[in-house]
Amino acid sequence: MGFQPQRDKVVTLAAAIADVPDRAIVALGGGLSARLPMASVRELIRQGKRDLHLVGSAHSIDVDLLVAAGAVRRCEESYVGFEQDLGLAPAYRRAAQAGAIEVAESCCVTILAQLRATEMGLPFLPVRGVRGSDIARLHPEYREVTCPFTGEVLVAVPALKPDLALLHAPMGDRYGNLHLEQPYVLDERFAAASGRVVATVDRLVSTEDVAASGVTIPAHLVAAVVEAPFGAHPTSCYPRYAYDREHLAAYMRAAQSGGEDLAGYLKTYVYGVASEQEYQDLIGSDRLDRISQWSESTASWKALFQ
Repeated sequence: MGFQPQRDKVVTLAAAIADVPDRAIVALGGGLSARLPMASVRELIRQGKRDLHLVGSAHSIDVDLLVAAGAVRRCEESYVGFEQDLGLAPAYRRAAQAGAIEVAESCCVTILAQLRATEMGLPFLPVRGVRGSDIARLHPEYREVTCPFTGEVLVAVPALKPDLALLHAPMGDRYGNLHLEQPYVLDERFAAASGRVVATVDRLVSTEDVAASGVTIPAHLVAAVVEAPFGAHPTSCYPRYAYDREHLAAYMRAAQSGGEDLAGYLKTYVYGVASEQEYQDLIGSDRLDRISQWSESTASWKALFQ
């Protein structure tokens, strides 16, 4: 882990992402369609980052968008798709089938064990979950070991230390203390095992406010904080806002078509906006208000799926 001393860590999004080198191992926080670091993902693409090695649990538009933009060399995830709602991730699937990216499918528990090995200063940890699967074939770095106590054959997975973790939180202070709502997915472990952590937050608040809600990730693990309201859009960041199903469906149509439609999405929502404020203006306050009102009534959240 990279220890970060107490200081004011608030920076612009562009500055936070500028130091990310090509070929970096980038851990993506959140999971599926919840609390994905989308503001940071859009900035990675705007800055033309290339040959990234993505690591995560189970993800959707963040990975698909980075793959569509040609920013990814290797993808180490347990799943990339939009769940039963909208289906598999089109750009990722095309790239995987064409061999345009290295597919290193893993499983959440295996990645968790690798991160814990880094936290504990160990070269590896043993797991059972990948035995009997083809996952080991995708990971020649895995080895089999025999337990000296039981004789059981286990899989030794090496410690994993991402160069950078990109996280999004509903709130944080200027020193890097972050509050997350459960489920935390792998965010805590990414924060502790990565060389550097960049966090976007919907609200920059006082340390007392973060402490009152509960510090999930402490400041000494975070290198930079960016205030980015709706920074997870079009995914959710509960309890503030639900995911924008209408926008996700529009992205899926563009990604499935590929070609000019997908290029048009990138031009409109990524390259065509110079800041996250411009992105929010493009999405529109009416839609952002609508997804923020999901908890007002049963009818409110059901309406998001109609």
